[in-house]
Amino acid sequence: MSRKTMPRSLLRYFIVVLATASILSIVQPLSAQNRVDNDAVLGEFLLLLLGSEEGKRQALAFVDTNWQPGFTPMLMEVLTFNEDTAFAPPLVDLLEKKTGRSFGFNIEQWQQWLWNRPAEVHPAYAEFKSALYGLIDERFESYFGQDRPVSIRLDEVLWGGVKQDGIPPLRDPVMVDAADADYLADDNIVFGLAVNGDVRAYPKRILAWHEMFVDEVGGVPVAGVYCTLCGTMILYGTEVDGKNHALGTSGFLYRSNKLMYDQATNSLWNTIWGKPVVGPLAATDISLPRMSVVTTTWGEWRRRHPQTSVLSLSTGHTRDYAEGAAYREYFATDELMFQVPEVDGRLNNKDEVLGLLLPGYPEQPTAISVAYLADHPLYQDRIGELDFVVLTDTSGASRVYESGGVAFSGWDGNSQLTDKAGGAWRLDEAKLEAADGRQLYRLPAHRAFWFGWYSAYSHTRLVN
Repeated sequence: MSRKTMPRSLLRYFIVVLATASILSIVQPLSAQNRVDNDAVLGEFLLLLLGSEEGKRQALAFVDTNWQPGFTPMLMEVLTFNEDTAFAPPLVDLLEKKTGRSFGFNIEQWQQWLWNRPAEVHPAYAEFKSALYGLIDERFESYFGQDRPVSIRLDEVLWGGVKQDGIPPLRDPVMVDAADADYLADDNIVFGLAVNGDVRAYPKRILAWHEMFVDEVGGVPVAGVYCTLCGTMILYGTEVDGKNHALGTSGFLYRSNKLMYDQATNSLWNTIWGKPVVGPLAATDISLPRMSVVTTTWGEWRRRHPQTSVLSLSTGHTRDYAEGAAYREYFATDELMFQVPEVDGRLNNKDEVLGLLLPGYPEQPTAISVAYLADHPLYQDRIGELDFVVLTDTSGASRVYESGGVAFSGWDGNSQLTDKAGGAWRLDEAKLEAADGRQLYRLPAHRAFWFGWYSAYSHTRLVN
């Protein structure tokens, strides 16, 4: 039976059989003539994890005898999940023998080496990934599979250690008036947004535990996605061509950036790109529209928007929502929790940048150092034929607007700008407006850790 026609129910049965200790003791190696079949490869690699001592030994011999370069990521994942300490050295020995590399038990070094080589994918790899992670959460099975389109390297898709929605998104969360948000101090970090007059603040101290809110703001269905690992907070509209995509947290990462999933197709979506990358929708050109969001302090946001609503502590979950409590140790160092193919030493890994992917110029990403913007609170630039201005206030909040060829000479750090012709302009969340009625509109931008932005856009321009 071919891999394409093997019923998933049969695959699940096979996994259950392997996982049953009384059965494992009598599992026999497959006949030689079938050993290069994709089903055989899948079964033998699962035996490396689930088999009896004899079954593991025979499976390792099979892998050795029938070695193909596409076995490398599969063997690395077996090594990652192996809990049999006595079996770990033979796994490492085989991996080193077949690859000519000597990284021992350092899985991060193995990953970085692999990801900087041309991808070599065995036909059984997608089904192996489906079967392996289906043992953790049966909902993971449908993420992967031989016939599911993929636009990224599947060996770079790593499990983040939680089940589907194990980091629970906040769906239609409770909002309260600013006056009732007595849990917030003025210097607490919030993510501020304004959509069709609906002004809201989402404190970082809450979102760090949930990494996503799904809501309707100003009549627009949105998802605010905060990836704690790569420091990104991005606001997406979730309706595309009349269809709303109900998103959640997949439990998986790509280049240390969280992958979302949609409830309709279980496709995996790249958070920083806003696009599906694994599953049925990966074969489409769907892209979520980016919307404006600003990282600022609660005191500054409330001063600008006294009518704002703010996320309530009544989330339905029990967490330590104190400022800085979530991921405290991770934020305290420049070390990464998950490996990425490459880092760029022009900035520290977790130095913050303002990431720009402007409309009409998706192939010209630009990152501007947040430290640089603090020293240049009025910064003007051009990408392609699009002129823009970045305005950074004393709280560190940066907003980006088209400039339409207008050269600005100064601004007061609050709401008033002056152009070089002496004209006065006023800033609000949606636009810059001149005294004579001219308007320049807001452009989407968001913060990110440098390593996270660079991992997504290695061809980026950096202003530093």
